[in-house]
Amino acid sequence: MADRRSATIKDVAAAAGVGIATVSRVFSGAGAVAEATRERVLAAARELDYRPSALGRGLKLRRSGGIGLIVPDVTDPFCAELAAGVLACARTLGGHVIVDAAHGDPEREAEIVDRFVEQRVDGIIARPAGETADWRAAAQVCSSVVFADRVLPGLTEIPTVLADDAGGVRSLVEYLVGLGHRRIAFLGAAAHGGEPGERERAFRDTLDRLGVPAEPDLVVAARPARDAAYAAAAGLLQRRADVTAVVAAEHLLGEAAVLVARELDLRVPADVSIAMVDDVPWAELCDPPLTAVARPGRDIGYRACELLLREPARRGRGGPVRLPTELVVRGSCGALRSGRR
Repeated sequence: MADRRSATIKDVAAAAGVGIATVSRVFSGAGAVAEATRERVLAAARELDYRPSALGRGLKLRRSGGIGLIVPDVTDPFCAELAAGVLACARTLGGHVIVDAAHGDPEREAEIVDRFVEQRVDGIIARPAGETADWRAAAQVCSSVVFADRVLPGLTEIPTVLADDAGGVRSLVEYLVGLGHRRIAFLGAAAHGGEPGERERAFRDTLDRLGVPAEPDLVVAARPARDAAYAAAAGLLQRRADVTAVVAAEHLLGEAAVLVARELDLRVPADVSIAMVDDVPWAELCDPPLTAVARPGRDIGYRACELLLREPARRGRGGPVRLPTELVVRGSCGALRSGRR
């Protein structure tokens, strides 16, 4: 028995009593069509089980209908949440996502962007590793770009979705100072372009506002790698036995602080309180569970995808979109005691 012939756009046009161009406008979303006519075309398409050709539409419009997503590392818990948000939004809006990881390498990131442009994706969502000049050139050849979780100065025309990291660090420092801590150390990412990051600035500014000296020796920078994070935490806690609290700027540094404290036989929080930015799943499994600033990774990804697909008119208006963070208080922070045993 011969297979039933698939319905074509001509069949739909004939069944709806309209021209082929009208059917094309209905399914492409380009051009005005009366609501009654649109409903008639859609009803005819359902009756005939018509499926528009995504490949043919992509060739005609010179785009793939997909979104390119670039993250530093797909195994990173925060990046995984961000990607999940992008995927959820794209699924809701009928799009698909191509994911790649740059691993913090601007050259690799540039290669990924070039490949996405060749594939004619509808747009790119990225947590950028490159510099302003790199992405200015990329934005000129790609139809639309949205940044997630990192802003690049001088590129206000590129919409950006961020977490309120400064607010999260402020609430964490205020909490520790309220517990009586005065010698609070900061384990942060290495300064970008010679300037401290937003989290370090918020740490210093909050201590200054509360009248607590931010000792230069207690602000330690590390590359975003486990070995560098461990070395930075070990150097800090061995060099400064008077530190009573540690704020880690991200979860790799928080993990390093916990490991070093355990190896130095420091009790948490009796000898040293530890808290970090990023409430990753293992934070709740520590002994004691780790106080953390929860950042809305999934919401950042979802909102970035919305800006790309649903709200192009709002791109670049009013500055970055900032989503709130939340301080999650657990057992790793306690009131100041007399000192280490």
